Amino acid sequence: MKIKTLFPIVLTLLLFLTGMGYAQISPESYGMKREKIQKTSSLTPISNSISDILTVGDTVWVGTSRGLSRSTDRGENWTNYYGTEAFGSESISALAYSNGVIWAATAHSVEKDGQSLSEGSGLRYSKDNGNTWNAVPQPVDAPGDSVINYGINRLRALPVTVAVNNLAYDIALTPGTVWISSYAGGLRKSTDMGKTWQRVVLPPDRLDSIKPTDTLHFALQPVAGNFGSESNLNHRVFSVISDAGNNLYAGTAGGINKSTDGGISWQKFTHQNQPSPISGNFVVAMGYNTETSSIWAATWKAEETSEFYAVSYSKDGGSSWQTTLEDEKVHNFGFKGQDVIATADNGPFRSSNMGQSWILPGQIVDKQSGISLQNTVYYAAASQDNTVWIGTEAGLARLNETGSMWQGDWKLFYATQPLSSQNEAYAFPNPFSPDVERLSIKYSTGGTRTNVTIRIFDFGMNLVRTVIQNAERGASFHAVEGQSNISNGVIDYWDGRDENGKIVPNGVYFYRIDKGSGDPVFGKVIVLL
Repeated sequence: MKIKTLFPIVLTLLLFLTGMGYAQISPESYGMKREKIQKTSSLTPISNSISDILTVGDTVWVGTSRGLSRSTDRGENWTNYYGTEAFGSESISALAYSNGVIWAATAHSVEKDGQSLSEGSGLRYSKDNGNTWNAVPQPVDAPGDSVINYGINRLRALPVTVAVNNLAYDIALTPGTVWISSYAGGLRKSTDMGKTWQRVVLPPDRLDSIKPTDTLHFALQPVAGNFGSESNLNHRVFSVISDAGNNLYAGTAGGINKSTDGGISWQKFTHQNQPSPISGNFVVAMGYNTETSSIWAATWKAEETSEFYAVSYSKDGGSSWQTTLEDEKVHNFGFKGQDVIATADNGPFRSSNMGQSWILPGQIVDKQSGISLQNTVYYAAASQDNTVWIGTEAGLARLNETGSMWQGDWKLFYATQPLSSQNEAYAFPNPFSPDVERLSIKYSTGGTRTNVTIRIFDFGMNLVRTVIQNAERGASFHAVEGQSNISNGVIDYWDGRDENGKIVPNGVYFYRIDKGSGDPVFGKVIVLL
């Protein structure tokens, strides 16, 4: 689930606790069209902020904060869909695949009343492995769409007339139907490849189940509105999956909902309504492992003090749950055979015994370049036979696994802007916040291996930190993409700390790069805590 890239779940949690803001968009402006493909080729995905990973045979699809990337040779070469007619400058919020069709949901950020909010920009799907794409607008309601017929009931429904806070966080595919979880837009389905969408009725917070023959009195609304004071957390939908029997599971801010009849009747599982419950009602991600027929959910603490952060899993279709990996904020799941990989704030946790124990990979280091994956948050995981993919906010990692768990050769895919000369260098992100990230410094050694020293100075040119001293760099060592030419360059990192290990205060700092006997290269960075 795509946290620090474009769609912070923490920010989203704050938004749904404090209410939603909307900017009016005319629903009449929405239409569906087929878009021609434009693409670029690269040795890396288009961005280092990875939101989702999907594998199909030898093909891997990677959703990022700067669009979609695809490799058909397990990462040796990449096709990037960004700045194209099909994808523009949109970020990817979800991926799904079934029966030869790949789906991608897109979104971006907008400023509204001094807040940075997420806005859905629809979906794209391709039936020919990404050669051509069809664009589907973000589903919205007309202002008059205020009633839903549900069995014997006519329920009031709050029209979601805009795309702000209305984006597809997850996609599930069942025969003939596309399902999306779209936060303020709730759970929706399309049976005509996105030409039209229907709102799916889920139980309100005060009911544990609904069916069409029930006599019901509630409004379908994620926040209090014109139809009453109810603010239903269970109508704020973040995740949706289907199992081997095409049963549906929808994770919301109020629990997990299950349907065995195609999204008509629903049973809700919460921390409060079962003897063996989920850990928390804020369900940010779910996954289904076909090898073990088990459902996995990232269940975060919502409103009650007894709830807690953990992974909740069920082997009996949700009738009972077990919790594991307590106190970890998990963002998504990947599977390799019977193994489950839970991508979290503190690493990609992996279990081969149904959550009884978890193993981290240790430091992830590119075998060829020696570049290590810096401290980061992990958002996505997938596998292809003996290949494991890990997506983070700081890059994509591939493990060719041999032997036991996490053993094998790692390759890091690190997207950077090319350098135009040997005397050029730049640092990113700039400004940067040492409490949450590291500064990357990119420079060139001219395609040769040489000794490099990097020092950090404050605005008064006082030495703050020696990052590296007389360290060998270049000729593939610490070189981006494993190359040694000028444009790809070399990467080193500063953690924003001084020689005593303390985070430096806000301000302007300078870095100096000395390479062999050549002239030094200087640059400026801003620290902003």
